[in-house]
Amino acid sequence: MLEALAMSTGIVALAEVGDKTQLLSFFLAARYRRAWPIVWGILIATLLNHGLAGAMGVLARDWLEGDALKWALGLGFIAMAVWLLIPDRLDNEPKPINSSNLFLITLVAFFIAEMGDKTQVATVGLAAHYNDYLMVVMGTTLGMMIANVPAVLIGERLAERLPKRMIQSVAAVLMAALGAAILVL
Repeated sequence: MLEALAMSTGIVALAEVGDKTQLLSFFLAARYRRAWPIVWGILIATLLNHGLAGAMGVLARDWLEGDALKWALGLGFIAMAVWLLIPDRLDNEPKPINSSNLFLITLVAFFIAEMGDKTQVATVGLAAHYNDYLMVVMGTTLGMMIANVPAVLIGERLAERLPKRMIQSVAAVLMAALGAAILVL
């Protein structure tokens, strides 16, 4: 039981470093400069997403095989990289947003970003391997929080010092590289 929790936490925390959802954490914090609605959105989205993924792992051990997933993920990351390079046309500054809306934005964005992500796939595999749904979902959620809460806190504090265009460019390069790696490997 504790092995499932420890392995799930460690694997997901490591897999999340530099992942698109960690970049999303940093970007939301840098843009809106309010950490706690973002942190709560990440937690709830991860519990929902990894809860579903864990259930899939328990029910179907061989669920995610084949080249279709590889191509969809690879091309999706490359498309996201291109999209990140397109500047906002309406304005450069974020519009004021209340905490409940920021929470909902984070919740939805994180839930969608985690679909088909390596940490979601890892959750399916871990749940299938350990056959301990609760410990795996708790562990993968803890791993996500270990990786993303610091990104939120750093993003909130560095927002004044880092140019938005540079953040978008770095994120785009990382997403394009990840998409290419998925397609090549």
